[in-house]
Amino acid sequence: MRKHYHQAKFLLSCPSLKGCPPDEGFEVIFAGRSNAGKSSSINTLTMQNKLAKVSRTPGRTQHLVFFELDENRRLVDLPGYGYAKVPEHVKKQWHQDMSEYFDKRDCLRGAVLVMDVRHPLKPFDKMMLDWCVSINLPTQIILTKSDKLKKGAAANTYQQVKKTIKNHPYVDVQLFSSLKKQGLEELWSRLDTFFGYGE
Repeated sequence: MRKHYHQAKFLLSCPSLKGCPPDEGFEVIFAGRSNAGKSSSINTLTMQNKLAKVSRTPGRTQHLVFFELDENRRLVDLPGYGYAKVPEHVKKQWHQDMSEYFDKRDCLRGAVLVMDVRHPLKPFDKMMLDWCVSINLPTQIILTKSDKLKKGAAANTYQQVKKTIKNHPYVDVQLFSSLKKQGLEELWSRLDTFFGYGE
């Protein structure tokens, strides 16, 4: 178990970039479509059941939520995207904020793109991936809820996504299950690289 993830704690929640912590240290974002399993993934990797609020209502996370690992390192839970019931003006503002965040946030060191293994690479996923690729941001795609598929079907999806990203050297993909803790060591290892642990 990685102690530095277990000691993660809530830092702040803000509706726009104006309230973000100072642009220093290391930040790793978690991004995903609504209901892809973002909050569950954060709770699993920090070994805390209630750090990130898990909601049965898609599109619940409308703020950027920052979790502090130490004074220099933060996980950032981005608003769940792609949910139809979010008003159009909110979607536009989100798109504008995220574009600015990717362009201007110097402390951004890595991204975890969370995709439901049963519905990977939807248009919003591709948009997020394009943003990450455009700035050469090291990115880990986690195909969540892998326990919902048989091993063969999950492996096929993994291979399809692997094929899609083969020309992007900073991007990797893995299977992940919060329920079974599958892929946890692999995710920890990649996060260690993003955060500069062991350097």
